[in-house]
Amino acid sequence: MAAFKDGRGVTAESEARKRRLARYDFAPDPFQVQAFDALDAGESVLVAAPTGSGKTVIAEYGLEMAVESGMRGFYTAPIKALSNQKYHDLCGHYGNNRVGLLTGDNAINVDAPLLVMTTEVLRNMIYARSPALDSLHVVVLDEVHFLQDAYRGPVWEEVIIHLEPTVRLVALSATVSNADEIAEWLTTVRGPTRAVVEGRRPVELRNMYAYGDKTTHDIVLAETLIDGMPNPKVLKAEAGERSFDRRRRGGKAQRSRMFPPSRLDMLDVLRDNDLLPAIYFIFSRNQCDESAAACAKSGLVLTSAAEREEIRDIVDARVVGLSDDDLAALGFTAFCAQVESGIAAHHAGMVPTFKEIVEALFVRGLVK
Repeated sequence: MAAFKDGRGVTAESEARKRRLARYDFAPDPFQVQAFDALDAGESVLVAAPTGSGKTVIAEYGLEMAVESGMRGFYTAPIKALSNQKYHDLCGHYGNNRVGLLTGDNAINVDAPLLVMTTEVLRNMIYARSPALDSLHVVVLDEVHFLQDAYRGPVWEEVIIHLEPTVRLVALSATVSNADEIAEWLTTVRGPTRAVVEGRRPVELRNMYAYGDKTTHDIVLAETLIDGMPNPKVLKAEAGERSFDRRRRGGKAQRSRMFPPSRLDMLDVLRDNDLLPAIYFIFSRNQCDESAAACAKSGLVLTSAAEREEIRDIVDARVVGLSDDDLAALGFTAFCAQVESGIAAHHAGMVPTFKEIVEALFVRGLVK
């Protein structure tokens, strides 16, 4: 049972639940308690809740159940970067000897009771009838909304359908909109599954619009909404740009009052408005590398002396196994100059060691 009532009729947590939650210094939210109740009742659970609301606590509760039972828990993520991050997070909680990682780039402590992997790796293990699945008790499926992806969705479906019926699922998503429908399907293919939905967002989202004003030569940073309504300043700016486009297509040489901010100007604005760290999306690997290099070469430094020292320590610890010749061939000096400035590129084409360094620095707030 998840809870019991004492002689006074007061509901109290079970001893097992208290033990699993002992390391947290906060009381669980109602939606987390609902998920705990489902898992304690032997059900699987689908949790739909905003980013930062505490889905990870539910995932770790399920993993604790696996470890307590003397069996194994797997944590799957859709991409290697998330797998690496979750591996380091779990190592911090459980210790390196109890957590392993299995991706296309890394195989670390793969016999550990808790194993982090990409979803494709788990699918391949199922089809290979891996002995590692024999003692599997709980699987956490992070970003389960990938079920709806046209290309990768079948991987999630195959995992869900072909895992042994005795394996309990903890499915997590911040964006799935049809949680009840998915939970109903999960119940059909796997047995009782409870949908737990939390709509409250603990971390406020602010949508902002940036453009250059040729009249003042300033970069304007405006809220897109004011009291839930479109910001007139943004509407005016967008209307002016659309009008300019129409005039341009009509052959009349009219000049727009707006211009797109350069990346360096945009970084200055973000820094001046205390909006760093930031992620700047560019849809080209080469342009990611070129942009990071250009920012570093401009002399832009976003880190303090203490942060640069911490960055050097982390980088040095991560490249211990690489020779000087290897580092030189990989452009290590230029890479170090960038990350020490608080600037980094991140994409699938990077050298795995460098990519993992960037991820580790970003998690610590050292990549700005």
